[in-house]
Amino acid sequence: MKRTNTFDVVPQSDADEELLRRLLDASAALWNEINFERRENYADPDADVWDISEYRGRYGGTLGASTVQQIERKNREAWRSFFALKKKGEANGKPGYWGNEREGRELRTYIRNTSYSVKWGDYSRLEILVGKDLKDQYGLGHRERLRLEVRGKPNWDEYDKQGRLELVWDENAQTFRAFQPVTIDNSRLAQPLADETAALDIGANNLVACTTTTGTQLLYEGRDLFERFREATREIARLQSLLDDGRYSSNRIRSLYRGRTRRRDHAQDALARDLIERVHGEGVSTVYVGALTDVLDAHWSVRANAKTHNFWAFRAFVKRLACTAEEYGMTVEVRSEAWTSQECPQCSSTDRTTRHRDTLTCPCGFEGHADLTASETFLRRHQKSKISDWRTRHAVSRQRQTDVPRPMARPVRLKWDDHEWSESPRSCPNEERTNPQVASVGR
Repeated sequence: MKRTNTFDVVPQSDADEELLRRLLDASAALWNEINFERRENYADPDADVWDISEYRGRYGGTLGASTVQQIERKNREAWRSFFALKKKGEANGKPGYWGNEREGRELRTYIRNTSYSVKWGDYSRLEILVGKDLKDQYGLGHRERLRLEVRGKPNWDEYDKQGRLELVWDENAQTFRAFQPVTIDNSRLAQPLADETAALDIGANNLVACTTTTGTQLLYEGRDLFERFREATREIARLQSLLDDGRYSSNRIRSLYRGRTRRRDHAQDALARDLIERVHGEGVSTVYVGALTDVLDAHWSVRANAKTHNFWAFRAFVKRLACTAEEYGMTVEVRSEAWTSQECPQCSSTDRTTRHRDTLTCPCGFEGHADLTASETFLRRHQKSKISDWRTRHAVSRQRQTDVPRPMARPVRLKWDDHEWSESPRSCPNEERTNPQVASVGR
């Protein structure tokens, strides 16, 4: 199983920091040159996008031949991803540049798995290979590597194999950060405690509404987080409107983009971890996630669509969720949730229901929290399908395998404080008026 260790690295002297910055800047310059050549080839119908110049001669003395190779390989992967998305009609644009010389390049590099080592302990350290020219300039020995202090405890300090190291300068945190992919033994994974199921409804005001077949409901509030995301978006738009003709970005704009993305990703990473740990404790083995394409095709308003579409990096979140679930032996499945946000759980109507803010009402008398109701309906729909498939395979009679309704427990609300998700004492609006007979389908 593949996982990633993330940790900060700290140069041990001013000279070491200068060396590291030069290494990362040269890596960005190399990426830009390779990318420029490929973009030119892409625009030329007679050229081959994969046919590029040899760069080891120019950059090998600074980066080392193996790092030159890794950056070229990373760029090739970016272009392959672009072509794959283009084929699906989902490409947002050709691979971009890592800044520029005039406004500043993004400090980033990739180190081959055999060209670095990490020693974990009381005084953890990272040692990376650098080119001969930099070694000579900064007094490193012929076989010596640049040694950096490591801060932070890894999630996976025991692993079978390490992958290509990514090393970046995080401008917002003002620190160098490393991402180390590792392969670990599956025997270290936990197992589900039972065979329960959970279903997630994804949104923007409430990031995730979750219902399980045990009757537990979780609501992760996102209003404050989304408002900060929207404020950053407005500021980016304002700064872009002030740029001179021909300019599309600036250091400040790039910093805002990175900060906005980092805050969102941090909250989503923590949400995935908190959610999976909670539902694992409920005995959940399968988590259904609603496909956002259904939300965008049939949602409540254009404004709501824009919030959901712009804020959520859906594929990345599902990947985070699946990776975390894998640690507990659980599976994540993306399923259609079409019309679940509009379906009344009491009479099954979809055209008579009304949503106002977080409340869903129906003329039949139902009133409840809209997102929690949607996750409950989503769970019931796919749980029935799961039971039907199971009965077909095993020919079990309805008398032996019944649908057991379980009343919903009081929903747990969780709020984000920039560090963790914690339970809020405030109850869900209208939860007391939700029809108590509505329940998810048990196994």
